[in-house]
Amino acid sequence: MDYIKMNDLVEKLELIDYTPEMELEDRRIYIPEVNRPGIQLTGFFKKFQNKRVQVMGNVEILYLNSLKKEKALEAYENLVSRIVPCVIFTNSLKPYKDILAINRKYNVPAYGTPMKSSPFEAELIRFLGETLAPTITLHGVLVDVFGEGVLLMGESGIGKSEAALELVKRGHRLISDDAVEIRKVSETRLVGTAPDITRHFIELRGAGIIDVKTLFGVESVEETHEIDLVIKLVEWDNEAVYNRLGLDNEYTEILGNKVVTYTIPIRPGRNVAVITETTALNHRQKKMGYDAAAELTRRIQERILEKRRQKS
Repeated sequence: MDYIKMNDLVEKLELIDYTPEMELEDRRIYIPEVNRPGIQLTGFFKKFQNKRVQVMGNVEILYLNSLKKEKALEAYENLVSRIVPCVIFTNSLKPYKDILAINRKYNVPAYGTPMKSSPFEAELIRFLGETLAPTITLHGVLVDVFGEGVLLMGESGIGKSEAALELVKRGHRLISDDAVEIRKVSETRLVGTAPDITRHFIELRGAGIIDVKTLFGVESVEETHEIDLVIKLVEWDNEAVYNRLGLDNEYTEILGNKVVTYTIPIRPGRNVAVITETTALNHRQKKMGYDAAAELTRRIQERILEKRRQKS
């Protein structure tokens, strides 16, 4: 998404509105960064990003209170006159009337929160970062398997939705079927969710649309999940060469991030749900420092060396 509506920000973070008379419907936030305007209150505005949300905490208010009233109002007006998106006061700090008069003069909303500055700033950055992150929609199925976000990909009709349904029946959680909205929330993290219109639904050819949440309960679905690995389902090809040991990782690039990928050939008799569970567990084990393929290779090498020593 390219922007966040101010109304959504206020609702999501449960902000107190100190300027309720201001119309918020057409107000937008475009930048995920936040600014604590301590240095700006002293009059230093070089490289000031006026499109950032401004957060005022105890330090900023103590500084203003240390000035004479006229100087404090002038310092605050120098900030707000640059038409920032809004000013949020933390720690249940309520600005006095002259401060709010400046907000009204420049049509800049003022809000409050009982949260302390640092945790509120972290929550605000997280919300802005996830909402304004670069986004792409991919054809696939996203499932939470043992805490690992597994993105099932493959041609239409190969069995992704059927595998997801079997995984749900086995106690795992569906995030999205058919279309997955993926956001790049950092250089290492991709988060997937479902489009609003298809959330909690699975399409099964021949059976129709299945409402997973209604059939299996709220514990069978999840709103969002980080994408930890990709499993590509492909038709079995006797001529193809598949990864037998798993020593060399494959990757799929999504929004510039590389995600570990496993290509699984499918043919009648192969239980895709069980294979997916095992792949997710094995991937999790690798992240924890144990690689079964590397261990097998080590044992083979030790056996070869042992036999060589015996011969010599």
